[in-house]
Amino acid sequence: QQYTNWRTLPSRATYSVEAGETYDIEIHFAQRENWQANLEFNFGKELDVTYDQIIENLDGIETVIYVGGLSTLLEGEEMPVNYPGFKGGDRTNIELPAVQREFLKALKAAGKTVIYVNNSGSAIALTPETESADAILQAWYGGESGGQAVADVLFGDYNPSGKLPVTFYKHSDQLPDIEDYSMEGRTYRYLESEEALFPFGFGLSYPSFEIGEAEASKTSITPDETVWLTIPVTNTGDRTGTEIVQVYVRKVNDKDGPIKTLKGFERVELNSGKSAEAVIELPPSSFEFYDWEQRKMAITSGEYEVFYGNSSASEDLKKITVEIK
Repeated sequence: QQYTNWRTLPSRATYSVEAGETYDIEIHFAQRENWQANLEFNFGKELDVTYDQIIENLDGIETVIYVGGLSTLLEGEEMPVNYPGFKGGDRTNIELPAVQREFLKALKAAGKTVIYVNNSGSAIALTPETESADAILQAWYGGESGGQAVADVLFGDYNPSGKLPVTFYKHSDQLPDIEDYSMEGRTYRYLESEEALFPFGFGLSYPSFEIGEAEASKTSITPDETVWLTIPVTNTGDRTGTEIVQVYVRKVNDKDGPIKTLKGFERVELNSGKSAEAVIELPPSSFEFYDWEQRKMAITSGEYEVFYGNSSASEDLKKITVEIK
């Protein structure tokens, strides 16, 4: 087997051997381009994973914080990785690796309260984990201080307010083949939000927030005018927190256009029981969409739906209509 890579990464080569036999194994390596020439290797055997001993060691423990997910050694670009779910740094599915998925199920079956901290640089289909875990924290790759940041959130020393910058799908089969260039069913712009596991812009916080009825500076404009949205926000929880108010725009009767497109957002920090207003600007470019007649992005006359709320999910959004003359 042959691997060519620009950095030292784990690769796996499987050989069948017989007891009592002697085998000669040669490993050749060399420098290519201006990359370093290095080699790290080991030998071992694979055994089926069981969780009985781990569960036994957790006897008397009610709550388990399980930190799992992926690794920068698995997902990347042009990497000599060939594991289930990965190929050359690409993902062949977006599921959590089976060994982790089954472990979370085993913890839940043992009666544990499970807090799952997911490390990844991309979306993972966590549908089974919504059953096997009581809470999920998406930590991405936090770097040197990532562990401290996660601990601050889990123990309540910091109130989370992040929102997902990508859609988390329910399962791998939702994604079309990568060679299918149609956008249908891809990203929050072309996927109905109820079909997502966790939609774009979604994110929980310890307190809850209520989004009031927005007021628009104008609802009938010319193509060169700006609309200002004033959106009331109330912290209905029992501690200080931050909400991210989001604004999306959709061009009505745009047959091939996106369902909605993020056009603005604003962070609002509020003490418990307090209210404030998020003021979000929608410049003319916010109403620019592809026009098939002109074969370019353009602002055209018609109706535009302006959605506002705290995620891209339909149930989290309210709507006003703006007309461009």
